[in-house]
Amino acid sequence: MATADAPTVPAAPHLAVPGSYEQVTKLARYQLREYLRSLRFIVLLGIVAIIGAIITTIVGYYHTTAAAGLVSNTLAFYGSLWGGGVNAVVVLSAVFFGGDAIAGEFQNKTGYFLMGLPVRRTTVYLGKYIAAFLASCAMLALFLAILVGNGAAYFGVRLFPWQLGASVLLALVYLGSVLGATFLFSSLFKTSLYGFVLTLIMFLFGFSVLQGLIVGLVNIEPWMVISYASTTMQSVFASPVNWGLTASVGHTMINGLSVGPRVYTAGVAEGVVIMVGYLLVTALAGLGLFEREEFA
Repeated sequence: MATADAPTVPAAPHLAVPGSYEQVTKLARYQLREYLRSLRFIVLLGIVAIIGAIITTIVGYYHTTAAAGLVSNTLAFYGSLWGGGVNAVVVLSAVFFGGDAIAGEFQNKTGYFLMGLPVRRTTVYLGKYIAAFLASCAMLALFLAILVGNGAAYFGVRLFPWQLGASVLLALVYLGSVLGATFLFSSLFKTSLYGFVLTLIMFLFGFSVLQGLIVGLVNIEPWMVISYASTTMQSVFASPVNWGLTASVGHTMINGLSVGPRVYTAGVAEGVVIMVGYLLVTALAGLGLFEREEFA
């Protein structure tokens, strides 16, 4: 007896899992979009704008008297305002965008659902890092635009020293290293507040105090402290510039006499090596902690 052919069941469509690069790109875009729409972005944007407005007002009002030295030449202007202020912008940006990048996954329980997807933790970590870096760059760009606008008013639109470009590049490297440490602190805790507070305290006060203790008590170069390398963002405006891998050593002089411990200033190449070293060590350590944490 002949039997009818069994109906053919169409095969389910094969859904390819995106590659690691595509996953990182998508996660970074999503996280960056979340940052740009968040209240923290608006708040930090306002803080940087207020800082820029204060600088513009003070220099504009006192440029003929107390602040006359700042507008005497471009190196003095950008060395004081950009070189002296960019460190605070970098640290605040890293705290706002990286302080809860990893800890928030535990605190908000979002990591429990995210880890159920076919995505590696390395991909999540890298995507969040890229998003935090780009969001922080937006703050640096705003701060730079404010100072460049002021500089154009005093020196003309064509008088931008090459040292400013070098300092901007150094600021980007420093931002990368600060974010690496921020992600490490964020990976240490499961509460966002701890990551915020620890990063803020360490980079605004802790490392500077540690650097002072090392120089004051042991009288050696504090190359192991990240705040020491950050001084290259301002020292690049000096003349002559120390581009080497060794520090410049001087003394505090009072009435022609040297007082206190030696004063160390990191060379530009030395500062870059220190910052990159911090970035690699802290970012990998933070990733290692993130890989070992259990979501419940």
